[in-house]
Amino acid sequence: MQKLTCLFSLFTFMIVGSWVAANEVVSETVVSGLNNPCGVAIQPKTGHVFVANSGAGTICRIENGKAVPVITDFPIDVYGKGPKYNIGPLGLAFYGDGHLVVGGGGYKDGEELLRLYEVPAVGSSIKADAMVSSMKLAPTEEIKGEGNFYAVAVAGDSVFVSCNGDDTKGWVSKATIKDGKFSGYARNIATKEAVEVDAPVGLTIDPKNGHIVVGQMGEITVPGDGLLTFYSAGNGEMLANFETGLSDITSVAYDTKSYQMYALDFNWIDTKAGGLYHLTKATVDGEPGVECTKVMALDKATAMVIASDGHAYVTVIGTAEGDQLGGKLLKIKLPEIE
Repeated sequence: MQKLTCLFSLFTFMIVGSWVAANEVVSETVVSGLNNPCGVAIQPKTGHVFVANSGAGTICRIENGKAVPVITDFPIDVYGKGPKYNIGPLGLAFYGDGHLVVGGGGYKDGEELLRLYEVPAVGSSIKADAMVSSMKLAPTEEIKGEGNFYAVAVAGDSVFVSCNGDDTKGWVSKATIKDGKFSGYARNIATKEAVEVDAPVGLTIDPKNGHIVVGQMGEITVPGDGLLTFYSAGNGEMLANFETGLSDITSVAYDTKSYQMYALDFNWIDTKAGGLYHLTKATVDGEPGVECTKVMALDKATAMVIASDGHAYVTVIGTAEGDQLGGKLLKIKLPEIE
């Protein structure tokens, strides 16, 4: 515990602060009518927002308040045991300004692809098979194949991916981009062996020290078992692990302007209780821990990215209303922290 306490003091991502009035949390719908959106990324320099319109098998760029398909015809699979969701492309992250990394969810485990694209110019589109590079994690004699590459995080030339194929290991995988293509895509961190809880899903990179930050979803039938875990990007060593009290963490992200951390809780067992949370360090039963303060309720939140101006872009599956699909991209003005 002494080592954990020491490490905890180094993780200044969780700056203790007080919230301003709750009514300063402002949310607006950027786009509605999406089909199970499960990924969002902001293109450097241009500031364009890209969304994985997963159930429709497309990736869209937001143009003048509309979701314009720019990469189409991704394969679609079904995720979940009840309810079930159609999914195609999942995690999104930019490599430099002109390349987009896409985690797939439309193939069977072992056939799933991590893909790299040159971003189409405004007004043009490409097919999903027009990637410049792709790799998969096929099964071996001892290890299951990987699928559902839910979240993608880029650190320099390294790409980290949360995988949900081999439930016995709970892999975070890693690829290197060299000469514009993937190289050496491999299983990197066996998160379930490290923390004894299922399903690495949310994934980001600490912008100050480069650590890998994983939101471990846990069992969807067990409330409050979500974990926040830090790993070395260099050797994959677990540095610290904290209980959060959240149920199903689908995304973790930093506001790089204020260096605050946020998480999304899908809360599979009671989706009406899900939402956006602010994470701060705390003392729990006399030990280092994490306190999660709810910023706002969200209807099946799936992915998040925080822009440099402090606005969070969040995808939600939502609830269908008649013939209108429930998926939305939201823009949330995060409260200032004193």
